Order: sequence, then C-alpha cells, then structure tokens
Amino acid sequence: MGQDLTHSFTVDQSPEQVYEAINDVRHWWSDNVVGETGTLGAEWVYVAPDIHFSKQRTTALRPGERVEWLVVDSHLDFLADPQEWTGTTIRFDISREDGPDGRTRLTFTHFGLTRAVECFDVCETAWGQYVLGSLRDLIRSGAGRPGEFSNPESLEAALAGTAQVPDAS
Repeated sequence: MGQDLTHSFTVDQSPEQVYEAINDVRHWWSDNVVGETGTLGAEWVYVAPDIHFSKQRTTALRPGERVEWLVVDSHLDFLADPQEWTGTTIRFDISREDGPDGRTRLTFTHFGLTRAVECFDVCETAWGQYVLGSLRDLIRSGAGRPGEFSNPESLEAALAGTAQVPDAS
C-alpha cells in the first residue's frame, strides 16, 4: 500500500519531556480538543470548524517511549471520502539516540495515511506544521503554535501546494 506518512526530528530534551509535550495536545495541535488526551482508553475529539473533525482513542501511553491514538471516527470536509482517517493510527515513538550528545528522537507516523489516499499531500503539510513546527517548539521552548493550520486559508494554501513545512533539523 505504500509508505505511511512520517515526520521525525531530534531535540536536546529528555524522552520524558518529549512524552509530556506530546500529551499536552491543546498546546501544540489545537485548543479545539474536547476530552482527556492523556488517559489510556479515553476518547477525545479534535475539531477545525468546516474543515476537520476526528475522534481519537488513546491506545498507548508509555512514558518516554510511545503515545498512540486510534482514529475511531472522522470527517474531513475537503475530501471525496471524508472518513479517510477513520481506522488509521497516529503514533509518536520516542527514543534516546546513541552518541555523546544523547539527543532524543521523535518519530511521528500516521499509519494508513499513504500516498495512495487523497489526504496525503495536504495532511503531510498540516502534520508537518504541527509536528515539526508547533510540537517541536513546545518541546524546545515551552510554547507551541496550536491551531496554526486549522483555518480555511491554511487549507487552501496546502491544497494549492504553497504551504511551507518546517525544516526537520
């Protein structure tokens, strides 16, 4: 079926700090999150009005190692199949890199979101803004940029291919 959408970066912070930041979803993805994101088995909702609705179930919480969400329902208004995300899995793998600097690597993968699905290009750009931009900023400086991609202008830029994905370094 092809390669799943993946973004990865390294930071100086500890795996535990990275884990805590991932679970602070409202401070890097959106404040339009309803429900408890950091409780195993809990279901919660992300909404960008007139663009995106998704309900996630938190399926893995391993401090300093992994956070995983199963998308149990979705409606992306700009897709021919608006439920394209339903049944996909969003995973954050955290690992300590070998070497003298001991940096922490975060690998984000949206399993089931491959080049074969309509959302891939737009979602790759949007997840890039959130993961490589906002989440990485939250980890490094304590301040993310939630909601930066949750508006019609950002969506139109992504659909037109003019939106910018932050550098992963």
